Amino acid sequence: MTDPTRFAGQGVLVTGGGRGIGAAVARRIAEEGGRVLVTDRDLPEAERTAAALRQEGRTAEAFACDVADRTAVEAAVDRAVTVCGSLDVLVNCAAHCTPDAPRYEEDPDASWARDLDITLTGAHRCCRAALPHLAASGRGAIVSIGSVNGLQDFGNHAYSAAKAGLASLTRTLAGHAASRGVRVNLVVPGTVRTSAWEGREDDLDAVRALYPLGRVGEPEDIAAAVAFLASRDAAWITGTTLVVDGGLTAVNTGFHAAVRRS
Repeated sequence: MTDPTRFAGQGVLVTGGGRGIGAAVARRIAEEGGRVLVTDRDLPEAERTAAALRQEGRTAEAFACDVADRTAVEAAVDRAVTVCGSLDVLVNCAAHCTPDAPRYEEDPDASWARDLDITLTGAHRCCRAALPHLAASGRGAIVSIGSVNGLQDFGNHAYSAAKAGLASLTRTLAGHAASRGVRVNLVVPGTVRTSAWEGREDDLDAVRALYPLGRVGEPEDIAAAVAFLASRDAAWITGTTLVVDGGLTAVNTGFHAAVRRS
């Protein structure tokens, strides 16, 4: 259940907000009173998300931002401060995932570099640009989106390494930012039904059997966790990793199924 005043008066910047988890986060925070700058490399996608929110009476604006570009990141942060009046929350959703080559040694350097540059270094760029403003707000919060890929082997070497790096960055930045009044946390999703799975419904059905709660995640499941950690409800939480994965990494369903069969 949403609280229409939880983010009242707060300015929020969401990267990767054009669709999927990022769009759901932008919607959830806007529904709870936040003034949201929706950023994405794909400006038309960001525009659609922001326009839909405005049609519902929410406060949202779109802005083009490629987190691989420091100048673009700094411009997005400046824009958020201008249009929202302050920057109180940063949500790092932007990511890139390149399919693995058939053999590890065949993975090109460019693919590795791109996944890390957008997924990990991109979040770093956003945190670096936003931190002074978050500190000035007196209630600043950063929430980044990790992945179960950063906890266990689910393939995608570079993407997984980048997501694991986000967990480390969350801890070290939390230690630095605490004295400045800024909290830093990470949400770790399992499989979430987004456009990345379009045309792969059979794969989603197969994956669903691995989840103890009997379903894959929805973007709204992750948005709810982000909203909690970004809000004053989590005022004494920093440097933590909140796993939101339907029990996937806690329960070995495959093992249990094998034992039952035997």
